[in-house]
Amino acid sequence: MELWLIWLILGFVLVTIELATGTFYLLVLGLGAFAGALATWAGANVLVQAVVAAIVSLLGAWAVHHWHARNRGTPAEAMASNFLDRGQPVVLESWVDERHGLARVKYRGTSWDARLVGPAAQTALGTTLYIEGQEGSLLLAGALPPAAR
Repeated sequence: MELWLIWLILGFVLVTIELATGTFYLLVLGLGAFAGALATWAGANVLVQAVVAAIVSLLGAWAVHHWHARNRGTPAEAMASNFLDRGQPVVLESWVDERHGLARVKYRGTSWDARLVGPAAQTALGTTLYIEGQEGSLLLAGALPPAAR
């Protein structure tokens, strides 16, 4: 099998796996493999191909790392802003610790642990609340939908 074809297959495999992970690191490794295929097509020897692939991959990984660092807040902020269930209604089922605002809520047909925030901490059983975020497996629920704030 031709060496350029091996580089090309490696690149496509890495890019395809990247589609499942979404981290962009495998994407730049795939681009590095494509650069190695391009170097092979240009007539470079195996050492030059590997160096070209490594340089493209390292520069891409460095760029992705810095992009992630620049666009990432604290883990709690990232979780709160990307939480897909934000604003969804839940129903207050029972109190676990009313004084501390810990309760069980009904959401998606099952019971979840939740911490009630704001004025929701003084609500009656059966009240509809809205998901504001998540701390681990604990839902954060408030009295108003996030859009109404």
